[in-house]
Amino acid sequence: MTAQKGKDLLLKLDSTGEGSFITVVGLRSRAIAFNARAVDVTHAESAGRWRELLEGAGVRSAGITGRGIFKDAASDASLREIFFAGAVRNWQVVIPDFGTVSGPFQITALEFSGDHDGEVGFDLALESAGEISFAAM
Repeated sequence: MTAQKGKDLLLKLDSTGEGSFITVVGLRSRAIAFNARAVDVTHAESAGRWRELLEGAGVRSAGITGRGIFKDAASDASLREIFFAGAVRNWQVVIPDFGTVSGPFQITALEFSGDHDGEVGFDLALESAGEISFAAM
């Protein structure tokens, strides 16, 4: 993968549940992180007392964060409504020249901030709420 423009990393939301994704606009930064909690099976006879992990076990998760400004009334309203409803919706993260990560996520944090001499912005955090899929480009 060669260098890519950060603006091309897109966060998309299926706000209606019908499979039609809209891009969350106004984002200035966004990130996705994958996690896998390891299951430690080390015991007294482990070779050289090195930690051993159980392959294929544990819990996997994904988290998405974003920071931006308000640009689009429709996507802004969707974020707000989904957060206050505690709803789980399908989301996509399009990673240029890599692929698309898709699956159910819940908005776990929605923060608003603003300086007296600047615009109002928001911070967004999502946590996976089911199986995540990946489709290579």
